[in-house]
Amino acid sequence: MHYLSFVWNPNEGIDLGFFMVRYYSLMFVIAFTLGWFIMKRIYKNEAVSLEKLDSLFIYMVVATLIGARLGHVIFYEPEIFAEDPLSVFLPFKTVPEFEFTGFRGLASHGAAIAIIIAMFLYSKKVLRKPVLWILDRIVIAVASGAIFVRIGNFINSEIIGKATGSDFGVVFQQLGEDFPRHPAQLYEACGYIIVFLLLWYIYWKTNKRNFLGYIFGVFLVLLWTVRFLVEFVKESQGGFESALGQTLSTGQWLSIPFILIGIYLMIRSSKKQYTNEANLD
Repeated sequence: MHYLSFVWNPNEGIDLGFFMVRYYSLMFVIAFTLGWFIMKRIYKNEAVSLEKLDSLFIYMVVATLIGARLGHVIFYEPEIFAEDPLSVFLPFKTVPEFEFTGFRGLASHGAAIAIIIAMFLYSKKVLRKPVLWILDRIVIAVASGAIFVRIGNFINSEIIGKATGSDFGVVFQQLGEDFPRHPAQLYEACGYIIVFLLLWYIYWKTNKRNFLGYIFGVFLVLLWTVRFLVEFVKESQGGFESALGQTLSTGQWLSIPFILIGIYLMIRSSKKQYTNEANLD
């Protein structure tokens, strides 16, 4: 008996009788909705037409879901492309038999890459501003959304932490376990709260938003550093880490390039301040 541990065994969602509102899906809805309101306030502050906000929402939703799913399959389960290609983008698997699984298996690294690509297209086709301008601002919403995604992972008892080896921790009964683990999802969510608050402060209380790439660079450094550190207490998600001696996890190897790019952008941004003349209109 672990008297100092917390037993976690929630139901899957809210049963409406004719439909099940899954908590994980609800966390995504909250994340995107909060992000929309954050960007609406930023667009008003920057005197950007709110008509462009609807397009931004579509770009973000599509990029996040497709990028996250592709990222998971490419980085962690590439064999799915050959074994069950339909399950890459559909909420069920057909091998070895048909089974509805919902949309599971999403990688934040894949979502990050897809969002950057989507924002490049959005900046050229809709916003008509430098891509770093929108990246400096959208990452504030992304950081807030990441909090709820990790809470959703906790609710689903997925992306779990390693066993604590003590009486402290969370017992994930949904996994049929009776020993406590690190609530790695909550560690990460708490880290993202700090990232969000720092980005919010930098945007609203400093002039760093006028330096293209600075806020985006800070985001890359902070968010992926949180991810890198939490990986030490997280169970392996698989991937290519075994090919590199398992000194670091796949998530950690994938985080390093983002951190380095963030440092570069922070240094580079200090050399040139963005002005209205840089607008592409």
